[in-house]
Amino acid sequence: MNLLSIKAVLPRTNLLKSALSTLLLIFTIFCVATPAIATGLFDLPNFDAENLWVVDTADAISSVNQNKLSNTFKDLARETGQEIRMVAIRRLDYGETVDSLAEEIFQDWYPDAESKANQTLLVLDTLTNNVAIRSGDAAQGLIGAEVAKSIIDDTVGYNMRKGNKYNQAFLDAGDRLVAVLSGQEDPGPPIIEDEIQTEGTFTKAEDTDQGSATVWVVGFLIVATVVPMVTYYWYVGLGN
Repeated sequence: MNLLSIKAVLPRTNLLKSALSTLLLIFTIFCVATPAIATGLFDLPNFDAENLWVVDTADAISSVNQNKLSNTFKDLARETGQEIRMVAIRRLDYGETVDSLAEEIFQDWYPDAESKANQTLLVLDTLTNNVAIRSGDAAQGLIGAEVAKSIIDDTVGYNMRKGNKYNQAFLDAGDRLVAVLSGQEDPGPPIIEDEIQTEGTFTKAEDTDQGSATVWVVGFLIVATVVPMVTYYWYVGLGN
């Protein structure tokens, strides 16, 4: 191969390497960045029984209300031995449900029956607005299945239906849990006003997020594939 041929081949080889590098970069961004917005057990802070009362990885609860809830839960723990913790996340890991995540957190934070007994955990996924409550044996005896279900459906659920009022949902749920765990009468859910059914006129947030993500990924892959190929063949044609 003469010197001229070598000079002609080198730029084409570099161009192919550049195209492959671009494809690899786009694939890496898609694989790494997309799951980063999901939350699993190991994405939560390390459990701290003294200071961890409200975890909000979704940025749904104001710092003022987080402090208010934390102080209320601390007082409850000091006065009754019953402990409440609340977790808000933005999106579940693939294949996870809010119930399975709540169970994983409960088992991880309270590994034996004794540590579970006086514990109550509420987990909310703000993407789907699904809620789960887990309680130990002693706490369950005070809350009861009916009140727990009402907190999910009529307290948190009501505030979700009224415009994703996460702050109010946590405050209202906290009030009910603190009351029954203190041995007081359940204050009950918020007064439910007439609700207008709008479900059929709006796209679900999850569908919108998934659709947008798919469009962006397809767009990236098309650009990453077509542009280097067009550039390469243009260069080859120009060389010829």
